[in-house]
Amino acid sequence: MKVEEPHPHRGVVPPRPREDVCAGTEGNARLTGTTGAVLILLLAAEGATILRIRDLISVHIFLGMLLIPPVALKLATTGYRFVSYYAGVAAYRANGPPHALMRYLVAPVLVASTVVLFGTGVALMVRGPDGGLLLGLHQASFIAWLGATSVHVVWYLMPLPALVSADWRRAQRIGRGALRIGLVGAVLLAGVALAASTLPLAHMWAE
Repeated sequence: MKVEEPHPHRGVVPPRPREDVCAGTEGNARLTGTTGAVLILLLAAEGATILRIRDLISVHIFLGMLLIPPVALKLATTGYRFVSYYAGVAAYRANGPPHALMRYLVAPVLVASTVVLFGTGVALMVRGPDGGLLLGLHQASFIAWLGATSVHVVWYLMPLPALVSADWRRAQRIGRGALRIGLVGAVLLAGVALAASTLPLAHMWAE
């Protein structure tokens, strides 16, 4: 009786096509890029209010609160890429790490100053105009944040248009494009809702 030889590939999951393997990294890059583009526009509007902060303090606070969900999404997508790379996920390892300047200097300052800037901003809104030390910390963190953000934006600006437009072009679509677009829209709506709900606190600063 002939014993059937086991097939060498039986029970082995075949590797996914290259485009599927890379879809996760490319999808993350597109979501990060689109969120970053939205943030550039919102932050530009927020920066404009600083030029007339006394007259536009309510608008400044409204935009600051609106920015929180998109900022959180940007931190989440970049944080996921960071963790995936150091966890040894093959697709992220294949893409390589960010430049040493961005990885070791700019990114840590940017993340830390962002957390402090928005954290103190929310605390100031709740406390009211008598900010004291909180106001000084908010202003100091803004200076650090502005420097790190300027370098970050300039460094990643060139590929940004291609990343933003990719999910809207039929020839460049990959999986979950609608989900990425919807997610960015959802965080913007969440930001508007959050900002609208805190308007009474913002009005304290305008009195």
